[in-house]
Parts: sequence; structure tokens; C-alpha cells
Amino acid sequence: MEELTSSKKVTIMIALMAAMFFAAINQTIVGTAMPRIIAILGGIEYYTWVITIYMLTSTIATVLVGKLSDIYGRKPFLLTGIVFFIIGAFLSGTASTIFHLITYRGIQGVGGGILMSATVTAVGDLFAPRERAKWTGVMMAIFGFSSVLGPTLGGFMIDHMAWKWVFWIFLPLGLVAFVMIWFMFPKTARVETESIDYMGSIFLSLAIVALLLGFSWAGSKYAWSSPQILGLLSAAVVCLVILLLIERKARSPVMPLGLFKNSIVTISNSIGFLMNAGMMGAMIYLPFFVQGVKGVSPTNSGFVNMPMSISMIVLSTLSGRWISKSGKYKRYAIIGMPFLVAGMVMMAFMNSITMAVFSMLIFGIGLGIAMPVFTLTVQNAVSPSDLGVATATATLFRNLGGTIGIAVMGTVMNTTLKNKLKAAMTSGHGVDLTRLDPAVASQLSGFLNPQMLLDQPKLKELHNTLPADVQPLFTQMIAMLRSVLSDSLTVVFLFGTALLVLAFILVLFLKEIPLRTSNDVKKEQPEEEEVRTRKGKKEPALH
Repeated sequence: MEELTSSKKVTIMIALMAAMFFAAINQTIVGTAMPRIIAILGGIEYYTWVITIYMLTSTIATVLVGKLSDIYGRKPFLLTGIVFFIIGAFLSGTASTIFHLITYRGIQGVGGGILMSATVTAVGDLFAPRERAKWTGVMMAIFGFSSVLGPTLGGFMIDHMAWKWVFWIFLPLGLVAFVMIWFMFPKTARVETESIDYMGSIFLSLAIVALLLGFSWAGSKYAWSSPQILGLLSAAVVCLVILLLIERKARSPVMPLGLFKNSIVTISNSIGFLMNAGMMGAMIYLPFFVQGVKGVSPTNSGFVNMPMSISMIVLSTLSGRWISKSGKYKRYAIIGMPFLVAGMVMMAFMNSITMAVFSMLIFGIGLGIAMPVFTLTVQNAVSPSDLGVATATATLFRNLGGTIGIAVMGTVMNTTLKNKLKAAMTSGHGVDLTRLDPAVASQLSGFLNPQMLLDQPKLKELHNTLPADVQPLFTQMIAMLRSVLSDSLTVVFLFGTALLVLAFILVLFLKEIPLRTSNDVKKEQPEEEEVRTRKGKKEPALH
């Protein structure tokens, strides 16, 4: 990339932030509106595919574009990502059936995956690791801001406007971002010596599809021991083995195996995997406590998440500046991880909305301090020529961590719920349905499902339709279900805590090397050798 002045770099960063915000806000604004959209279009049984297809296409696009952008440069992919995202978002607003929406969300996922990969990598092109830390924190803050604004705006729009505007309202921002990048982002010459690893790309994609589908459907659509899940996971393993054989001989591998010989890359990716798996527990299951156990409305439930987003925005910006100023990163990972663990432990034992809010605040502080570190460590540990593929690999591990974490925690949740409900009914503290009229007993037994606690209006309606003498028993049954759900969530959050503790232990083994002050490796290496010599080390440079 051509030499750029500081003011030119800042201008380009504004364009990248516009692209990042465009992709992020479109995701967060759609999340709260999607249940209502599905209700309008019909096909509730295919609801998970609307989420799964986006996750699949975005993950595959992220990984493949990582290597391709190392060959062809970031600019074409930034522009392509915006185009795909705009087309997918526009078409989603025109969907007349659930199958149309699934197809269009797949297109949008391709754009989202390209954008997320290319924007983060482009920051690495523009700035050396030392200065990059500051901008990485700012990019995370942009993402955090979208998670605050999006759900609230999405909920308001779906209540007051036609649902298609949820997909269309930010399309002009996409066009602005496209124009800004077209004119501001510098061109880079193609690396002529590189070839495209087609076979590696195919088997990497197949492995990701099989793995993500297997863990997405396990425990929900199919049992873990079902032929479908075992078949998908086996296919993922076979494709992975074939991929490894291909990558060993590939001239320009889509996922260079040499990356994993670097302990910093391997440990950082492992931490990212575990952090995302644990973090999904907070994101997915906190509403179960707020709405199901405490009976708070979905609208007000969204405000409980807000302290996490706000604290993450503030701390990610600050930690980026601190890392940039000090040139050290490991200390911030060591400081941030205990906050994450403490926040998750508080969630496991929370018994009030106040404690839920405080736990999310603590968790957000940990995210803000620690999260910017692990992309930075990977980018700093590889040569600039591998920046795209290394960043994409880090993103892949985080996506897989989130997906697998959700699946495993879902199984933990369902198993614990079933066991605790059975224990409550047989312990003498449950609701004795045997002394009731068989018809009433049958009706009440149909309500013995903790998931019904998430629909407060329906609960009130059911209460009012029951005979007056049965209503106290129904109230007792609901109280028992709330207790069972609360106890089950404790187990889920403790499982998440265990994952974060393991991530914290790995942080202690993370090697710290000086953050480069230049992207010119040849110019930087003498300085690194001098540092190693002063420390009495004779290891070769990482680049």
C-alpha cells in the first residue's frame, strides 16, 4: 500500500467506520424485529434458518476473503462486501415468503462476512500494531454503539412502521460508505506470485458448513446422538482431514498451517474461541432470567443489556489508547479477564434486576478491556503479507466458539431444566395435580413448560381464563417454574464461567512481543532483534 499521510489515514478510517457501522447496525436492528417479521410472513418452523443461513454464508465469506484480499488487496472486497450487503438488505425488505427471506439473508451474510473481515484487516494495513491498538478499540466501540442503538430502534420501527423499513432505513449509509471507500481507499497491486487455493477453499467451506449445521441443530432440531448430527460432525472431521492434506502441499494455502506453529496465534485464537463461547451465555440467556424469572417485559429487558454495551464502548476505546501508548498488551488481557469471570459468576447467583444490571456492567468492562487484545496479538505476530488470512482465521475461531457455545449451553439448559422440573414435582414441593379434576389437571400439566414464562401476556390471559379456585394453584405452579428456570440458569452461567476461567489460564501463557511501530518488516526487524538480544534470547524473529 502506498505511503499515506496521517490525515489521509484518518479520512480512510472514517470510511471504514461507516462501512463497519452499516453492517453492524443492520444486524442489531433486525434482531429485535425478526420475530414479528416471521409472524407476518409465516413459516415459524423455518425461523432458525433465517439466523443459520446468515451465520453460514458470513463465516465462509470471512475466511475465504481473508486470503483473497492478501492477493488482490482490500479495496475490491470492501466494495464488493457493501454491494452484496445492500442487495441482500434491499431484497430482504421485498420478501413475501419465509423462503425468500432465507435466500436474501444468505446474500446479506456474504456481504456481512466480507465487510467484517476486510474492515478489520484494512485497519492492519493502515496502521502499525502499536498505533493499530487505538483504532481497533474505536472499531469495537462502533460495534458496541450499534448494539445499543439497533435493538431499541428496531423495536420502535416494527411497532410504528412497515417491517421492510427495518432492512431499508440504513441503505443510504451503505451507498455513502461505498462512495467514500471508492474515492478514499488507496489501490494495492496484486501479488502476482500468489495462486488461488481452490481445493483448499472448497474443503474448508464444506468443513465449516458441516460443523456449524451440526452444532446449530444438535440438541434442538435433532438429538446429539441422532444419525443427522453424527453424520454432519463426521463429515466435518473428514473434510478437515482432507483440508490438512491439501494445505500441506498447496503453493498458496487458504489457511496456512504455519500460522498455528506460532504460539501467539494459536493461543490467541483459542482464547477468542472460549471467550465467545462463554460470552454467548450472557447474551442469549440473560433475557431468560429478566423476562422468565423476574417477569420483565421484552422492551424493558433490552435496557438490562445496555450497561454492558455502554461500558464496552467506553473501555474498548480507552484500552486501545492505553495499549497504543504503552506498547504492551498482555497486561490488559490479564486485567480484563477477571472482570469477565466475575460478571459471569454474578449472573450465576443473581436474584434481582439490580444485580443483573450490575453483572452486565462488570461483564462489559471485561469485554471492553480484553476483547481488542486478541485480534491485535494475531496481527502483530504475523508478517503483513499474511495479515488478511490471519485476521480471518481469528474471526473464524470466534464464530465457531459462539456457535458451539450456544449449542452446548442449550443442551446444558434443556437437560438441567428437565431434571430439575422432575425433581421439583417429586420432592413434595411441587404442584399436586392428583387432587384436581382430571380435565383441569390435564390442562395445568400442559403448562408445565418453563418456556411459557417468556410470554407474560399469555400467562395473564391463562390465569384469567382458569376457574377462581384453580387460580391459586396456577400461581403456585408458575412460582415453581420460575424457581426451576432460575436454578437451571445458574448451571448454564457456571458452565460459561468455567469456559472463561480456562480462557484466563491460557492468557497467562500468552507470549508478549513488542508491538511493531511500522508495517515495514525489514525496517522493524533490527529493532526486534535488539530487544531479543537485550533479553538474552536467541530465538528467530517471528516474521
